[in-house]
Amino acid sequence: MATDAAPPFFFESLTVLAATVASVPIARKLGLGSVVGYLAAGLVIGPHGFDFIRSAVEIRSVAELGVVLLLFVIGLELEPARLWRMKGDIFGLGTSQVLLCGMALVAVALLGGLSLEVALIAGFGLALSSTAFALQILQERGQLTTSYGQRAFGILLLQDMAIVPLLAMIPVLSPRGGETRGADIAIELGITVAAVAGVVLAGRYLLTPLFSLLARARAREVMLAAALLVALGSGGIMHAVGLSMALGAFLAGVMLSESSFRHSLEADIEPFRSLLMGLFFISVGMSLDLPVVLAQWWLVLAGVVATMVLKGVLIWGLSRLFGSSNSDALRIAVTLPQGGEFAFVLFTAAAVAGIFGRDMLTLLIAVVVVSMLLTPVACLAHDMLARRLQRHGVVTDAIETFEEAMPTVLVVGFGRFGMMVSQMLTSEGVEVIALDNRPERVAYARKLGYRVYVGDATRPDVLEAAGAGRAVLVALCIENDKVMGQAIDLIRAHFPEAKLFCRATDRVHALELTRRGVDYHIRETFESSVHFGRAALAELGIPSDRIAEIEEDVRLRDRERMELQMQGGPMAGADTLHRVTPRRGGEGEDTTSETPPETKR
Repeated sequence: MATDAAPPFFFESLTVLAATVASVPIARKLGLGSVVGYLAAGLVIGPHGFDFIRSAVEIRSVAELGVVLLLFVIGLELEPARLWRMKGDIFGLGTSQVLLCGMALVAVALLGGLSLEVALIAGFGLALSSTAFALQILQERGQLTTSYGQRAFGILLLQDMAIVPLLAMIPVLSPRGGETRGADIAIELGITVAAVAGVVLAGRYLLTPLFSLLARARAREVMLAAALLVALGSGGIMHAVGLSMALGAFLAGVMLSESSFRHSLEADIEPFRSLLMGLFFISVGMSLDLPVVLAQWWLVLAGVVATMVLKGVLIWGLSRLFGSSNSDALRIAVTLPQGGEFAFVLFTAAAVAGIFGRDMLTLLIAVVVVSMLLTPVACLAHDMLARRLQRHGVVTDAIETFEEAMPTVLVVGFGRFGMMVSQMLTSEGVEVIALDNRPERVAYARKLGYRVYVGDATRPDVLEAAGAGRAVLVALCIENDKVMGQAIDLIRAHFPEAKLFCRATDRVHALELTRRGVDYHIRETFESSVHFGRAALAELGIPSDRIAEIEEDVRLRDRERMELQMQGGPMAGADTLHRVTPRRGGEGEDTTSETPPETKR
């Protein structure tokens, strides 16, 4: 019986998935990181390996969307005020790095006998580091939010913007390029500024109302589609005017970083970003032309050594000049010495313009790929050396893989109960991050100045994005007992170090929380009921010392009843409800009461 043909790219997809599953765990087990595993997988299945897949170009065109989504997620983590504080790293350190590294590599290329045009393209192209590689390494190590991670990111962000003038340089250097008129440059600049302004304004004033509207539909897949549309759409706008797609997605992410949907968007997009980033690294591994590398290994080796050593030394020196400690400067230097993905774009455009031939293009791409391959190895070697020196007391500023410790509390559920809890905590300066699944409630709380985000407490990825991993305490102030039970199980499984404080809706729920072993719980109306009773007794003329006796006894009997109910069920200990509190000093020894039935709870 005849069977239908397999869908397009079916065999290629199976091959990529199988190679990933086989290579990445091995690379991580060896301590090399997942990036090396992806590169090795691409090398094995590519046209210069076992030739399972013959072209890396089509795969890379799709996989580059992973870089776009990566920058969108990074943008979500950088609020505009925080980005403004990084302006020195972006425009000062970043610009200095591109110019100095570019000029140094141009000088090396000229000494190697290349023409000025080829040397300019090759030198400044190799001066750009790989955003994808560096950020993946920083994220895997949990170091993106450290001081050196943020400084490295500032350099990478400037490099993403630097690709624009570098691409504009190609028509000027091209032997068959015409004269570029000033009017044309002014028009292109105007279009670029308009595109950036459009993305910023749309992100600022349109996206939050859009996501608020979609959130009310309670359809997770629609929110996911909207998140992808925003990330890829903003990137597409930038690409249409000649800018980096990744830069457009980053701007959209920054504009949404102050939105209440920030953590939900990050959690929704993360699986797509991770998968596409892995595919991007595989495509890079596939593009390594082994015959060329082996035939001209001395040229490739010379290019890799010149690129990594010059960039490493200059980045270290510039980082020190801009205020980094010696250890931070070294970590930045070993994270950013490689060539980057934008070099592929620049070198290909230069080859099309006739600045250099196919052999030079292949050689330069080989230098970029090999430098990428060696970067995780350099990071691993640096870490091993730093730890050894630290053990021998040679260095005192040890490698930090975490942010400066400070107490953080994650409040889940931001109704009247959660808001009062947060007010108590923030009054002591404790950092509070809150989640709630009702957009209208979140919008109201944010108007009051609280950091509240739309999020589902039954999703571990959302809790992770919101900071549950670094929270010392999670306060579950949820009104739904079933949802709270699911959240408790997730937090115990994924964030076992966090203390669990819970709001009990009633006595039965309090018993359930006791059985679950949460660290603290309280019935939502217990304290207010006690205070209400105090006020009523005072109004009836009961002395304050007698009221204090009664309150102490009621609290004691409540604890006793809870213990009895844990053993005998909800009705156990009912007799403790109706005792008259004995007076201290022996007065009023009667311990029973003829309390009317209608007063029983």
